[in-house]
Amino acid sequence: MTKNGSAKINEREIVLDMLLEIIEAGKFSHTVLNQTLSRYQDLKKQERSFITRLATGTVERYITLDYRTNEVASLPINKMKPLIRNLLRLSVYQLIYMDNIPDSAVCNEAVKLAKKRKFVKLSGFVNAILREIIRTKDNFKLPDKDKNPVSYLRVAYSTPEWLVKSLLDQYDMDTVEKILSASLEISKTSIRCNLAKVSPSQLKKELIHEGISVYDSEYLDYSFYISDYDHLEGIDAFRQGHFVVQDISSQLVSHVAGIKNDDYVVDVCAAPGGKALHASLSAKHVLARDLSEYKVDLINDNIKRLDVTNVETQVWDATVLDSSLMGKADLVIADLPCSGIGVMGKKVDIKYKMTHFQQIELVELQRKILTIVQNYVKPGGTLIYSTCTINNDENIANMDWFLQNFNFEAVSLDSHLPEGLRNQDTSRGYIQLLQGVHGTDGFFIGKMKKL
Repeated sequence: MTKNGSAKINEREIVLDMLLEIIEAGKFSHTVLNQTLSRYQDLKKQERSFITRLATGTVERYITLDYRTNEVASLPINKMKPLIRNLLRLSVYQLIYMDNIPDSAVCNEAVKLAKKRKFVKLSGFVNAILREIIRTKDNFKLPDKDKNPVSYLRVAYSTPEWLVKSLLDQYDMDTVEKILSASLEISKTSIRCNLAKVSPSQLKKELIHEGISVYDSEYLDYSFYISDYDHLEGIDAFRQGHFVVQDISSQLVSHVAGIKNDDYVVDVCAAPGGKALHASLSAKHVLARDLSEYKVDLINDNIKRLDVTNVETQVWDATVLDSSLMGKADLVIADLPCSGIGVMGKKVDIKYKMTHFQQIELVELQRKILTIVQNYVKPGGTLIYSTCTINNDENIANMDWFLQNFNFEAVSLDSHLPEGLRNQDTSRGYIQLLQGVHGTDGFFIGKMKKL
């Protein structure tokens, strides 16, 4: 018996209930996943992995799954009962993307679940749809790429139509396809060596000794990719504070800042603290702020694990001016709230929750914060503006707006960047990294000096 009193946990039923919370009730997938795995801690690693893969994969691909179902169903999926359509989604995902599961098992389990959840009369309907998808699996065709590129990208990469159109307005078809394709791939974990405690070569040895696969970064010699580990807390080097999980794009923020050892740094939206802690390796003192106690606690957790002594944390709303900081900072890091389109691969439901209207609102919020925090930069000091998105309005358009309205000038990034990332844009003071193109998250970094 399990602790919940049942003879055996039905993993697919767990995922079904998760989908009802995420897709139908609009809850964040990472929150639901964490709560679910916490509730079923006694499950084996293989069972937990199955739940994670099936839930996140179904959410990530549900536009594609719905299109495939509508091809064979007599009733459009948006007209079906919520439980039935999500049962079909998780079942079709298994049929298309999980080759190690027999088709017959998928159908049988779906029928059983329909009956168990009081939809006996619809169990035949579910079975018929799944059998037809199996029968026509090899003949399935996506919308024509040349005749209807928007529909093709929407279905092939399970991306809302408004977002596809937005990306095509900014990038060519080949680039957009690379971006969307990369966002569906399982990426290795990117880490930054804590140079205050260990050298990159020593960290690499430690990780390999623990049976972890380690891959060098092509951009930074203190960065690695790791795979083949169970969970971070199980890695001795992590517990000892020898590394931080941080994408290379995010690591480049402090890397290009040119921080000196007597600098005072203010990170205005710092959680979970990666950039502030990176800056602390070079700076004299770092003030790391964020909006809530919860977010500041995340920073404090990392400070404690890395045993850092020169980072101070505060709860502070970046849209509110702090007169005590006026003209005091050698460097202000403004990694601001954004649409997050650059990290779709890590936050699987962000593409569904974000809207064009919200992007417009975010541009105004970013400008409001920049207007406030530029006051903290001393003459001759530096402001780094960054986001984890690839939307031009939030990135280069905002940087241009800022330079037109405040007494700053753009500063070339080239002296701090590896040769493979230098181009005309970086010489003008900014870099736009794209997932699928640069091997990093989608990320923008702009560097400006106060005159």
